[in-house]
Amino acid sequence: MITPTDEYRRLGYRRPEPLPRGLDAGVNGMIGRYRRRSGVLRELRREADQVDAMSAEYKDLTNPQLQERLLAFRERFRRGGKDLEAVRPAALAAIREAAHRQTGLRPFPVQLMGALALHRGWLAEMATGEGKTLTASLAAILWGWTRHPCHVVTVNDYLVQRDSKWFGPLYQFCGIRAGHVTADMKPDERRRGYDCDVTYTTSKEVVADFLRDCLHLAALRHPTRLLIRRLLRPGGTTAAAGVVMRGLHSAIVDEADSVLIDEAVTPLIISSMEKNDSLREAVQTAADITDGLNLDADYQIDLRYREVELTETGRAKLAERCSVLPGLWRGPLRRFELIKQALVAREFFHLGKQYILQDGRVVIVDEFTGRQMPNRTWRAGLHQAIEAKERLNISDPTDTLARLSFQRYFRQYFRLAGMTGTAREAAGEFWHIYGLPVVRIPPNRPCIRVQHPDRIFPDQTSKWEAVAAEVQQLHKAGRPVLVGTRSVEVSERLAEVIAAKGLDCHVLNAVRHDTEAVIVACAGEAGRITIATNMAGRGTDIKLGHGVAASGGLAVIATERHESGRVDRQLFGRAARQGDPGSAQAFVSMEDELLRRYLPKRVYPWVARLPVSQEGRAGPTVRAAFALAQRNAQSAAFKMRQSVLRMDDWLDDSLSFAGSEMG
Repeated sequence: MITPTDEYRRLGYRRPEPLPRGLDAGVNGMIGRYRRRSGVLRELRREADQVDAMSAEYKDLTNPQLQERLLAFRERFRRGGKDLEAVRPAALAAIREAAHRQTGLRPFPVQLMGALALHRGWLAEMATGEGKTLTASLAAILWGWTRHPCHVVTVNDYLVQRDSKWFGPLYQFCGIRAGHVTADMKPDERRRGYDCDVTYTTSKEVVADFLRDCLHLAALRHPTRLLIRRLLRPGGTTAAAGVVMRGLHSAIVDEADSVLIDEAVTPLIISSMEKNDSLREAVQTAADITDGLNLDADYQIDLRYREVELTETGRAKLAERCSVLPGLWRGPLRRFELIKQALVAREFFHLGKQYILQDGRVVIVDEFTGRQMPNRTWRAGLHQAIEAKERLNISDPTDTLARLSFQRYFRQYFRLAGMTGTAREAAGEFWHIYGLPVVRIPPNRPCIRVQHPDRIFPDQTSKWEAVAAEVQQLHKAGRPVLVGTRSVEVSERLAEVIAAKGLDCHVLNAVRHDTEAVIVACAGEAGRITIATNMAGRGTDIKLGHGVAASGGLAVIATERHESGRVDRQLFGRAARQGDPGSAQAFVSMEDELLRRYLPKRVYPWVARLPVSQEGRAGPTVRAAFALAQRNAQSAAFKMRQSVLRMDDWLDDSLSFAGSEMG
């Protein structure tokens, strides 16, 4: 039976404060810089040393004695109070000993520093391979002891299941109920997962469940009203019977840069299918019409903003051929938007990059992670336009029931923390939007990765030949190689080039994703060649095989510079983890999308003519052009995130129901 208090808690969340603007934003930025001051690291190190010193008193305790101490700490944290900070070092020392006994892993002092940073509500930057997963579990226990729900948010279902199972014995030993929520779960299973003290899940699942709960409770848009109704109708049916969550209180976000920054530009939308035969017919007809339109002559494209504009010739052709469109779509504005959408699908959405085909359906590929998103569709008719382009059966369009950006959702938690390997580039944004000060936790062992300068080639052909030759040379030396690509198509093409040299390679992309963890876990074996799209495999350590360290360690090759320097650093961070040897290098060309899309239109043709050798050597001007293009890309992405925030504010101010469906 659900009590009135339980119902109230199921709807609890914090209404985000308006983001500071103007002079307030400047003052807030100064506060953020103060919160990130170097002295913070010294404070964390001092407290971690205190925890380390206290750990000795727990080593000689039996398991029942240690568990008794842990349960006493749990009761202390449940009671709350202002003196919890004084109790925290001793509690964390006991958890550390429990982690060693239950998982075989003894947290290093730097991991204790990370856990303390998370518990304070900070964003901990910890290098790849430094044990962020274990660090998160230490902080999650401290928050889970309060009886408020703690969500540990990670990037995919595999990591959700792995981490919740891996640390299950530790949580149980500490008196914590731990569960997980994945995409294939039914409502009852989800509810049981969220009913635990600590719940592992993905950002997409937790936001979707929150939106579905809001829709379920649309009749009562405020928790206080629901509580009053429940008290007035003690024998009636509870309105929360179909709600799966129990409020938004605490969250620890793994790979925070991906979840809170990269994915922030795309709101999560709950929708329903709407039968619309007229639109389906119009979309197919528009695809046929655009087959007769030619780039430059009939329309022009803007690569940076992914926009299409018809020329006068194109408009004239459209006017001639629009009679074949269904009646509703023959009007000038409607037919223009319809054709424009078909051209956008043709020019900017490519098979093997933005999507793949599976069982006769278009499946979206996450451009940041390289993973499939089978339950997602593009809106405003774009998904149908791509289906028409691929000559598939056109699905019914969707009608939006509720939408919420990741930015707004995560600002609704009462306590938020995060961790990632790359945060310093976006430290100001993390503070401005989420109130998260970034603290850089030092590695347990110094990083000895060799970072080679980029090799720059005049065209794609020479670049791929050079990549294949480099892989062959490294393979002969017995070193494992991880090659990062930006699309499924490129990963498959490169695999063919490498196979033509008589080499075996393992490909990890949105099509071949079933054995992701196994492929990545074995990527450090001697002579192993692994090709992975973008950041597939994040969250899984690459451990070096026998004798690999002596030959130089893992070699990481990036085949393009990404639109965000953070993603480049994440890829390079796969090499030389925990003090291991390793190297990283980028192979780029003057034909790469980064240059073509983000250099000014008048600048790119001039840059493309600058001399570049077939061996990959280029002058400082060419290297500066790549840096400029990446800065422009990062600036454009930031502006896009700002526009999403403005849309959130507009909806919040304009729509009376925004408080329910949008938080």
